[in-house]
Amino acid sequence: MPFKKLRPGDLEGVEKCPICGSKDLLQDDESGEIICASCGFVVKEKVESTGPEWRAFSKDEKDNRSRVGTPTSLGINDMGLSTVMDRSNRDATGKSISGANKATYYRLRMWDSRSKAHEPADRNLRQAFNELNRLVDKLSVPGSVSERAAYIYRKALEKGLVRGRSISAIMAASLYTACRSLEVPRTLKDIAAVSNIKRKDIAKSYRLIVKELDLKMPVADPVKSVSRIATRVGLSERTSRKALDIIKKAMQSGISAGKDPMGLAAAALYVACVVEGENKTQKDIAEAAGVTEVTIRNRYKGLKSALNLPKE
Repeated sequence: MPFKKLRPGDLEGVEKCPICGSKDLLQDDESGEIICASCGFVVKEKVESTGPEWRAFSKDEKDNRSRVGTPTSLGINDMGLSTVMDRSNRDATGKSISGANKATYYRLRMWDSRSKAHEPADRNLRQAFNELNRLVDKLSVPGSVSERAAYIYRKALEKGLVRGRSISAIMAASLYTACRSLEVPRTLKDIAAVSNIKRKDIAKSYRLIVKELDLKMPVADPVKSVSRIATRVGLSERTSRKALDIIKKAMQSGISAGKDPMGLAAAALYVACVVEGENKTQKDIAEAAGVTEVTIRNRYKGLKSALNLPKE
């Protein structure tokens, strides 16, 4: 039998045998019992197994050690808790279903699919999360942002903020809110470009979500935008580090308060290019940062006067 010797602390509340006092305990994974190796007393029954949730009966199954299913996710309309009827027309043993039963299984599949989105809220979530998956793929944001955006959208739906408004606009605003709350550098312009929704509409929905859900947004950090702009322009690591030093000095002096973080990062990179001798124009950096050349010039003037930077 597959006995496993327990060490002290492996199982909470089980330290020794209550009959003989021995600490030499064995665990039977098949029966779920804790047994004393000295006297054979069953110390505990029906212990939950902490091992993998699969058993291999053949070589092919040993190579494919998959678990019972995908984890739950807020980004799925049913959170991934529902089941799906397979369309292979085969039973559990792998044999083909008879022709007389195929029509029955076809109708079962049809009603199984329809029953998962029979309420308006379910259909709303399905459409919204399809849009979310598309935006996440195009923006290349991490999974934590996607989960946060799905959570914000669910709260907005509960509050009734989606009623009478565009699902795509509220979803795009929820994604932008998630990026802001987790400090992922994605601008309204970036989200508007991939969602085919006007920046003005996303900003309006964003303000509505923040106000109605009483969210506290952190101040955007321009430091996190530097590497993104530098990669697009093709600047060296030395120039990027110089730009980071300039931004840190600007934040310490207080001249960064109230300034657009993307514009400040672009101006700091331009200043770093001037100091390090890299031949990049204001137009190159402005296009990579999504700001205007006038913004870079204005931020450059403020940095130059406050930090005693060299002239162009």
